[in-house]
Amino acid sequence: MSSEFGEQIKISIFGQSHAQGIGVVVDGLPAGEAVDLEELQAFLDRRRPGQGLHTTARKEGDVPKILSGLVDGRTCGAPLCAVIENTDTRSKDYENVLTVPRPGHADYPAWVKWGGHNDVRGGGHFSGRLTAPLCIAGGILLQLYRRRGVTIGAHIDAIAGVKDTPFHPVEVTAAQLETVSARRPLAVVDEAAGQRMLAAIYDASAHQDSVGGTVECCVLGLPVGLGGPMFDGLENLIARAVFGIPAVKGIEFGAGFAAAKLHGSENNDPFRVREGKVVTETNRHGGILGGLSTGMPLLFRCAFKPTPSISRPQRSVDLAAMEETELIIKGRHDPCVVTRAVPCVEAAAAIALADVILGE
Repeated sequence: MSSEFGEQIKISIFGQSHAQGIGVVVDGLPAGEAVDLEELQAFLDRRRPGQGLHTTARKEGDVPKILSGLVDGRTCGAPLCAVIENTDTRSKDYENVLTVPRPGHADYPAWVKWGGHNDVRGGGHFSGRLTAPLCIAGGILLQLYRRRGVTIGAHIDAIAGVKDTPFHPVEVTAAQLETVSARRPLAVVDEAAGQRMLAAIYDASAHQDSVGGTVECCVLGLPVGLGGPMFDGLENLIARAVFGIPAVKGIEFGAGFAAAKLHGSENNDPFRVREGKVVTETNRHGGILGGLSTGMPLLFRCAFKPTPSISRPQRSVDLAAMEETELIIKGRHDPCVVTRAVPCVEAAAAIALADVILGE
């Protein structure tokens, strides 16, 4: 099972949702870099469960224990290893799915791949719980990037069809990214839209259902020319990392799929010179051309499916008996994963860019 990312800066995530713990190893970080653990904890708290009716009721402090890699608050050149203890598991809630795969989950293909030995409790290694160590790695990298003039921030673009105000593709600022991404209870530009999103989540939950949505992410401060052509493009790197977040089903950069409806004369971004720098008048390319950064804001959106664990009866099969059956999923689940996904998307973007920002 490969849960690793990167070549020069290597990220390896381990653990299961109901195992004793989960964690991450980050190898290749530059030595002597300060890591503010209080700032890291504040970042992790943004995705922590149990923060309201719009999230799962599972209570986890998600306080990482740093086992190696830091000395007196600075990286020392050794691999940085951090572990989070799982303290609020209820494995008995999953007894009825040990041989009955949950629709929308990885249970069935994992059962076949590992001969029925896969851990289905809480989703095992496929669980969104594994985004906590993802955020440890990403949260540390975000601190290093900020000292290099690079800022990454995201917001909820939409939930259940309720749209937020998008980031301005040219004029978005680092101050706006930092303000919006940390906003509670939802990271939105338009707080009135956030209230409508919450209403949609509550309504779905009341009907034993769930909803999905999209997250928009922006990277500011990248120099021109990072990345590479073909398979080393920034889109490739970011897409691979973002798809590491459970429930992500799609990604688009800049104008994305809307560009397919435009003429070239409409989609092309005219070049201009402003204050001695080459910029583009618009930013439908989303800050990437030919896999390389252009110096404009790097913008992408990713789509999250509705949480598959819903309380409604669903059709499935008993793999042991090889017969059809009805399944009622128990346990505690997010009625919408998007509300806690914003820092996860920021972390994934940070991990995706580690080699090109720190390794070159």
